[in-house]
Amino acid sequence: QVQLVESGGGLAQPGESLTLSCRISGFAEDYWAIGWFRQATGQEREGLLCIGKNGIIYYADNAKGRFSISKDIGKSTVYLQMNSLKVEDAAKYFCTRKLGRCSGNENDYSNWGRGTQVTVST
Repeated sequence: QVQLVESGGGLAQPGESLTLSCRISGFAEDYWAIGWFRQATGQEREGLLCIGKNGIIYYADNAKGRFSISKDIGKSTVYLQMNSLKVEDAAKYFCTRKLGRCSGNENDYSNWGRGTQVTVST
């Protein structure tokens, strides 16, 4: 059974860092790109970045320089490192998979996790 499970969300103050994890199971990650998206209340889901056969691709300008993605194959986990958090980063964060190369279009992805909530507030 294909599963993607996010964790690591919580409350952070502006300027702080959080590391989100996406534990994957039920498929061979070698053939799949893993993307991170987020959705703030009342807003559309936004693609952040992705790691896949075509490398690491950023889809959100406001993530460049602050967010990074990595994966630990042995732990079947993909991480989203978020630094210098801003109030506007508050959202529910999702990981998802796509066969082949990365894409910034959420409709190209299948099998989403349930998300992990990130709150950034003073």
